[in-house]
Amino acid sequence: MGSLVEELVGALGSGQVSTEEDLLARYAVDQAPILDFQLPEAVVFAGSVADVQAVVRLCAALNVAVVARGAGTGVSGGAHASRNCIVLSLERMNRILDLNPDDETAVVEPGVVNAALNEAAAVYGLMYAPDPASFRSSTIGGNVATNAGGLRCAKYGVTRDSVLALDVVLADGSLIHTGHQTFKGVAGYDLTGLFVGSEGTLGIVVGATVRLKYLPRDVHTIAAFYPDFRQAAAGVLAVGRARVQPAIMELLDGGTLAQLDDLHGSDLGSRGRSLLLIQTDGFGAAAEADVVRSVLAAGGATVSTESTAEAEQLVELRRNSRGVEVDDEYRVGEDVAVPRSRLVDYVAALEDLAATHGVSLKVVAHAGDGNLHPTFWIDRQDSAVDADAMARLNFALDASIEAALEMGGTITGEHGIGQYKLRWLGLEQAEPVRELQRRIKELFDPAGILNPGKAI
Repeated sequence: MGSLVEELVGALGSGQVSTEEDLLARYAVDQAPILDFQLPEAVVFAGSVADVQAVVRLCAALNVAVVARGAGTGVSGGAHASRNCIVLSLERMNRILDLNPDDETAVVEPGVVNAALNEAAAVYGLMYAPDPASFRSSTIGGNVATNAGGLRCAKYGVTRDSVLALDVVLADGSLIHTGHQTFKGVAGYDLTGLFVGSEGTLGIVVGATVRLKYLPRDVHTIAAFYPDFRQAAAGVLAVGRARVQPAIMELLDGGTLAQLDDLHGSDLGSRGRSLLLIQTDGFGAAAEADVVRSVLAAGGATVSTESTAEAEQLVELRRNSRGVEVDDEYRVGEDVAVPRSRLVDYVAALEDLAATHGVSLKVVAHAGDGNLHPTFWIDRQDSAVDADAMARLNFALDASIEAALEMGGTITGEHGIGQYKLRWLGLEQAEPVRELQRRIKELFDPAGILNPGKAI
């Protein structure tokens, strides 16, 4: 690979190409469990669209795979290095190129951090609505690659709902622009929507035009504590039946509350065994919050009226509810979604599965859109673990996926397939559908150099 590295250095400069072993190891993975650890041949830090084009052309000529990477916050292995690849980091392409408050749009490079775009938009009373828990570190390019969701999905939708246009470098190094600058536009096939969520397998996003929303003038947070998780899930449906549309509806089980209390010194666990955290926003936020409080109290919840400081703390604690652990083969965080009408059923199924297979379980959920994040794990001492325990963990994982699909759900709501979830994709998508996707992949990337072994 010496010639490739030399050519990369010649094209971009030594400051943008690294083969330092510690850095290679750090950029070889994201936050997902590792199935097949591979060191990239080099990590390349692109600083411009021209850099990306030059890298892709060189790799295409030498049949070297290109794994595009944002901040590495993904949890499905979408940015894991593969054999004979370079990792192309887009984190240095971090400029907001345009922010138009009248058109309510922004044009950004892929390395712009979600929080940075929101800070810039807030000056004009606007916000970028997609709101992943990792918004302080995840990048817009990474959000686009996985069609990231987040806390505000209940009201504002996922990343795809806010992306108007994309600049994409294809597998031959050519640059295309898809989409439109307007909120509406139906000319031709929706290639923008196709690229969103494609995990870097069809092209590398080097620019995005996104729609901004109005920053709410008023926000009210309601904390409803329940004696068990199933009752809290029923509270979600009760709010829906009241025809109130919260911006945030987050559900945390007792295990999550206990962990948060241990990590942050809070006292959530003393107030209930499950927490339903709801935020209303906009000019009608107070009136909607009143309805929500009434509905939840009628359903048996202990409903608190939070001060601003407490509300901010609760939302912040929810954003950190994955805890300090990193997913690995012994601890796996899932990302299934089910119809909201089946939330209570699915929560019951998860609890039964954990008991049946003798594994630990905690659950958080974007309850407003039925997207749950159950985490299953087994205890171990040092690196040793009982083979039977590992088998029980995998049985529980498989069964949780099958249960979601039986209820009309999906194996991933917002994290993507990546490398880790390929084992389950065939359970959700029939072979004719998968074959059609493989043909699309072949059309965009005939040599198969863009993030191979991921997404499809």
